[in-house]
Amino acid sequence: MKILIGVDGSASSLDAVRMVGRLVDPSRDEVAVYFSPMELEKRLIGRSRRIIDGAAAALFEEARSLLPSGFAKPTEMIASSKSAAVGLLEAAAGWHADLLVVGARGHGSLEQFLLGSVSRAVVHGANLPVLVVRGAPASGSGPRTLICHHPASAATVAALLGRLHWPDTTAGSVIGVAESMLAGPLPAWLEKSVRDPDTALIANAWQQEHDKDVAAIGSSLTAFQATLPAAFRSQPPIIVEGNPGEQILSRAKQDGIDLIVIGRTPSDTLTRWLLGSTSEAVLTNAVASVLIIPVEKKA
Repeated sequence: MKILIGVDGSASSLDAVRMVGRLVDPSRDEVAVYFSPMELEKRLIGRSRRIIDGAAAALFEEARSLLPSGFAKPTEMIASSKSAAVGLLEAAAGWHADLLVVGARGHGSLEQFLLGSVSRAVVHGANLPVLVVRGAPASGSGPRTLICHHPASAATVAALLGRLHWPDTTAGSVIGVAESMLAGPLPAWLEKSVRDPDTALIANAWQQEHDKDVAAIGSSLTAFQATLPAAFRSQPPIIVEGNPGEQILSRAKQDGIDLIVIGRTPSDTLTRWLLGSTSEAVLTNAVASVLIIPVEKKA
């Protein structure tokens, strides 16, 4: 796998390098570190080109020191005079990257969304998986990871996860959400009215639909789990009910998750991003890092 990491010298971008260091296999993977001299020039206004070039070289060495040793191919440095997001996307295409990794500075900010942060611009503009890192796992441990299941993205998500290196210390789990109109236990207002025969029929149909949904999701999750790396097959799948974005975020917070993996289906157009798709809700509000995997639209 070819992994491109965007760095700018900030703590969040170096956390992105550390995260890659947990997931990379030096014997088979290739890593490149991208930076934009323009970003350094903004921080070193008025400095000579020699100083800027020296800072860029020091930044690359710092990033390389955070990665494991023993790569079959040396870590590359890629620079561009273009703005960070544009340069990253062009570098990813030119280098034929399989995964693009960036650090995020904060979350849940409407102002960031309107102005366009680098990480958000990269996610929106990329046609390859993007890992947005918010802090790296503790040293010596694999990431506590939550894999979000959706039938439309299951195969694509499983394929990418199978190409990453997951340490033995990785704690992985799979979550599925029942979100149909009748999903969820029988509501109190309906339960109180079951004495009426017609209402009792409705209540019975509601309960049957709920049980059917949960059973279907359970079967689908079990089949999905079997396609994942071993790190994600030891824990029973998690089935929750309600709004997918809210339920995923709630479970991630409850379990102290480091990394959320979620597919972005073809229906996640710009309109859905603006209105609030599941992937957008998770990306915007998660405290954890988020790996977003796009799914190609079938012909």
